[in-house]
Amino acid sequence: MEISSAQPSKFAAIRGFLARYRPHLSVASMLAGFTSDYMLLGSIDLPTTQALLSFYLVLAALGIALLHAAESSAIRGFLQRWRNLFPMAIQFALGSLWSGLLVFYSRTAVFATSWPFLLLLLAFLVGNELFHRYVSRLVFSTTLLFFALISVAILIVPIYFHAIGPKVFLLSGGGAVIAFLIYCWILAWIGGSRFAPARWKMLGGGLAVFSILNIFYFTGVLPPLPLALAASGVYQNIRKSGPVYLAIGQHQPWYTRFGWPQTIYLAPGAPVSVFSSVFAPIALTTRIRHEWEWYSPQKQEWIPEASVTFTVSGGRNGGYRGYTTKHDPMDGKWRVDIETEGDRLIGRVQFRVQHTGSVPQLEHVVLH
Repeated sequence: MEISSAQPSKFAAIRGFLARYRPHLSVASMLAGFTSDYMLLGSIDLPTTQALLSFYLVLAALGIALLHAAESSAIRGFLQRWRNLFPMAIQFALGSLWSGLLVFYSRTAVFATSWPFLLLLLAFLVGNELFHRYVSRLVFSTTLLFFALISVAILIVPIYFHAIGPKVFLLSGGGAVIAFLIYCWILAWIGGSRFAPARWKMLGGGLAVFSILNIFYFTGVLPPLPLALAASGVYQNIRKSGPVYLAIGQHQPWYTRFGWPQTIYLAPGAPVSVFSSVFAPIALTTRIRHEWEWYSPQKQEWIPEASVTFTVSGGRNGGYRGYTTKHDPMDGKWRVDIETEGDRLIGRVQFRVQHTGSVPQLEHVVLH
């Protein structure tokens, strides 16, 4: 008798603790999701990475469905007693998905063009903590789930089709829409009376996400996933030697790692080369180009100077390497846009050229 009476009180204490500290535990769960990604996620073309993202999607979908079932008046028992666990599971899964999406999307995003999408990611992250009423939270949680679902599909589907482009993007979005509609039908079957007030809001949220991502894609805001700029740099000379590239250039200050343009000092008539290493998944082959542009102070606009296209093949962890050279560039501001054939920006290298009779000491760099 003593064991049977102690056992319920033990679980009651746990449930009371979960109910009392639910907001704090939800935030902790999301932070735990962020941390787990940095430790576990690797390249997007690894099966373990894809399996982990899929697990997070399933966990978030299951948590939302169980919380929806627990909120339905017809459901009693276990789900009601442990309903405070479900928001924590949802937050952990969404936190993991959000950190993973931020990692993969920010790797290939150029802030100058992709800032609306990155801000949308952050807005969803903040908004997930603001909605507490059941209907509004169900609508927002399912909208977040669909956003994560379509974002993961955009990442993974091109890997299996070995191609990128509008057709593959639309195929990814179409598959996500079908999966989301099936999920909504399951929620309606679990608890139709609680689902009905949120039904059209959920579909409206999904439609808004689908529309925004399509607008972002076809206006060039969405990064050209799953391509990513792994490395880049500006040098006076580059040559290939076996499996590596040997470069000669000036020491790059630390702030250039954050996109701040460096100044390249050149002797009259000397060339300048831009190196890029673009990651692409295994078996994906596409063409990219270096678009050289010089800023005209008189016209106050960027003037195209050269365009060089070459093929990249996926599968190398460090990215597919290549470089282009501009001979005797003019003084002033330069930028080289690394783009896909569909004019989608993968990365941007900015620098300033200044001709001088006294070139700083150069250093030799091995580009792996």
